[in-house]
Amino acid sequence: MVHGGRLADGRAQWYRNRWVGTDAVQRRLGRARVPGPRRGAFETVNTNVIGHGGRLWALVEAGPYPVELDEQLNSVRHGLFDSRVSEAFSAHPHRDPATGALHAICYDVLRPRSVHHVVVSPDCRVTRVERIPVRHGPLVHDSALTQSSMVILDLPVTFSPRAAMGGDAFPFRWNDRHAARVGLLPKEESAEQVRWFEVDPCYAFHTANAVDLPDGGALLDVVVHARMFHRAEHGPEGDVPITFERWTLDAETRRVERAVLSDRPQEFPRFDERRTGAPYRHVYAAGFSRHHEPQPLLRHDLEEGRTLSHHFGADHVPGTFVFVPRPNSSAEDDGWLVGYVHALSEENSELVILDAQDFEGEPQAVVHLPHRVPMGFHGNWVPLSGIAGRARNRSPRRIGVSLP
Repeated sequence: MVHGGRLADGRAQWYRNRWVGTDAVQRRLGRARVPGPRRGAFETVNTNVIGHGGRLWALVEAGPYPVELDEQLNSVRHGLFDSRVSEAFSAHPHRDPATGALHAICYDVLRPRSVHHVVVSPDCRVTRVERIPVRHGPLVHDSALTQSSMVILDLPVTFSPRAAMGGDAFPFRWNDRHAARVGLLPKEESAEQVRWFEVDPCYAFHTANAVDLPDGGALLDVVVHARMFHRAEHGPEGDVPITFERWTLDAETRRVERAVLSDRPQEFPRFDERRTGAPYRHVYAAGFSRHHEPQPLLRHDLEEGRTLSHHFGADHVPGTFVFVPRPNSSAEDDGWLVGYVHALSEENSELVILDAQDFEGEPQAVVHLPHRVPMGFHGNWVPLSGIAGRARNRSPRRIGVSLP
């Protein structure tokens, strides 16, 4: 299910949610099949929503195609954007600020011996599919993009045939036999040009930014789990550390040097994505608790080496917060942070807008939603002026807003 709110002219205009139009959902709702190709039995799309090429796209990894949505969040069509290429995509593509193209490292449960680098042009055409050989079928949830290269995370959570044969819907497990490594693939080169860097065994779902180094290495900022899907099959384990780290990919030793930037458990790091692949200063992340305890939003100042916290009150937990730059401004922190905040004991949620330059201060606005938005994965801010999709008139729910 996709959740969205529209903000315009200083007002919160609507909130709505819509099921992504998979065949099972459409049958259950008595609706016509959504057009477009499918990849076999794979169809669940439940992880991220982005704007690209003047349209909205719901994304997942490992097999199903993206689903195009209109500006009212209704499903329009399935497909790998506007191409007939039959490939799995990623929940986390990264936009190249220099070209406007999307870059992603993708994996496919049907092809576990490789991952592939996919590039989608600004007009939604797949222009590159480059296969990179791997062992054991690693779970590659995210990647990163420097100005020159894709950063590939080949870490020891891999496809488990035993779990798949047992009917597990998510057949991936920790694999001590899989050597942990990080790859650098030049954006336009073949798989033979990948340089691999050894790293101590660990797992990472989400990256922040990555930057080229003059010697041919790179820096990568990433949230790190010491282990994943080892004893617990469906999420982080209770006694396993979660840290925010800076990884230095050393071009001479071909090793990854790890430095902890914050030892506070956290996830979903975001930054000013106009600076993708370029030096940057601020990272925003949601505090994480395995026991669903109240958590703050965190802001890491990478230059000063300090972390600020924004608390939303007792019994409240933030989801992903996205940085939205102020129009006509280039300063990294000149803008807003927008995200959902979940009330754990109440049947409602809020869409909260913070001033990024006054991170610990009162919110700029709080949009009160008519019911609780379930805690989900990812979201994005998409300017309506950049969306040319078709809209179907189905009444959204009215919402209230407070301006402190």
